[in-house]
Amino acid sequence: MASAHAVELVGIHKRFGAVHANNDVTLRVARGSVHGIVGENGAGKSTLMSILYGFYPADEGRIVVDGRELKLGGTHDAIANGIGMVHQHFMLVDRFTVLENVVLGAEQGFLLSGSMARARQELARLADEFGLAVDPDARVRDLPVGVLQRVEILKALFRGARILILDEPTGVLTPQETQALFRVLASLKARGVTVLLITHKLKEILAVTDRVTVMRAGRAVADRDTADTSAVELAELMVGRKVQLETAPPARGRGEVRLEAKSLVWRDAQACPRLQDVSLQLHAGEIVGVAGVSGNGQSELLAVLAGLSAPHEGSVRLSMADGSVREIDAAHPIGPRTLRHLGLAHVPEDRHRLGLVLGFAAWESAILGYDDEPAVHRGPWLRQKPAQQKCVRLMEEFDVRPRDAGLLSSKFSGGNQQKLILAREFDRQPRVLLIGQPTRGVDIGAIEFIHRRIVELRDAGCAVLLVSTELDEILALSDRIVVMCGGRITGTLAREEADERQLGVLMGQGDA
Repeated sequence: MASAHAVELVGIHKRFGAVHANNDVTLRVARGSVHGIVGENGAGKSTLMSILYGFYPADEGRIVVDGRELKLGGTHDAIANGIGMVHQHFMLVDRFTVLENVVLGAEQGFLLSGSMARARQELARLADEFGLAVDPDARVRDLPVGVLQRVEILKALFRGARILILDEPTGVLTPQETQALFRVLASLKARGVTVLLITHKLKEILAVTDRVTVMRAGRAVADRDTADTSAVELAELMVGRKVQLETAPPARGRGEVRLEAKSLVWRDAQACPRLQDVSLQLHAGEIVGVAGVSGNGQSELLAVLAGLSAPHEGSVRLSMADGSVREIDAAHPIGPRTLRHLGLAHVPEDRHRLGLVLGFAAWESAILGYDDEPAVHRGPWLRQKPAQQKCVRLMEEFDVRPRDAGLLSSKFSGGNQQKLILAREFDRQPRVLLIGQPTRGVDIGAIEFIHRRIVELRDAGCAVLLVSTELDEILALSDRIVVMCGGRITGTLAREEADERQLGVLMGQGDA
């Protein structure tokens, strides 16, 4: 008789040096279910799934799939046993077509023994069966992120996956793409595929899973039927204490205009306008949230305001502490380093590409952009010891774990990388803060901490521009909300006027 469980991980241990990443973890997943795995950054979720996928060998414990104990020698063994994984960062070749990406690595499989035409036929069948429509001849580099995820799922199904691991699948998706993914998960489940879903987003766990396992500090600390739990209970189990994710108190009153954008226009390399006549003001002691579906000009707005791109038309006026004003336009650009020294801090949307140098030690990343300051720089030399001491102080203030200034930036979890960037930018008490996607891929305990620090900075008089695709975050933190669509501002609402329905309407008015 076949086992009722598609997956059983029994007594799994995994160590990386002194770190006990998985500590006696047992996990059982019912066949044909969607099973959630939640926990803080560094709780051991991804390590456990990497063991199931054959990427890491377990130090101890058993892996049982469909009632058979497996000894996985690598990912090829996992794939051969019907296990597939869609990673948080997609594993696709940009210049290849969808079809070429799907068959890549499976060229010797029997499905390809006839020709690529047979592979095309199989891909079309899978796409139709699971509701994963995609053009097989499209170049991956030309596809939006939601379609790229479909391609990754099709890759796994093409290789015969009956068990599919999704690692933070909505971290880079728009709300619409997230809903489309949920429909795909329902289709997979209806056809007997078992899905393991790793996510930080408890709303998603409650919406799509049948059962959820909570991990903390390398251990599985709880299992719950989703219908019998709540976001509050899961958050407390994840963090080990009560978590307060509340709407920020309103601003005490806004002050002078710190930054003003007037009629900004910015065009991409193909001369397509990405910002069109964008004007806004940031006041001292106020958080202005920018809402919108990803790709509607928010990233370009941040880049222009932060000095990463010069506007093609329009201008930015930055107010100085001494009452003077610096004007930035196409003829008078100011770069990011100068803007930092003028009191404008920037937490970028993409922490890996713009916020850190992953090959640098934490202490080096902690002074990026400020490495010419006298406290850490003398003559041509960087003062390493003071820089390391500063990093340790920032780690303590912002609860960055582990508190190892010499550890490579790449070795920290996403949430701790984000806290390191926040600590660096907040430390100078900036007059203006630009912050993009502050909690993307961050666990609930770190979200609570990050939100509190943003509000504290506002209350100290900083003017904050917050860009987020998470409407809950926008509504919780913003004093005023600007909505962007198609590179334009389609509406501005006070906090008390805004709700998700109104924001959704404005988010779809790019051609209005």
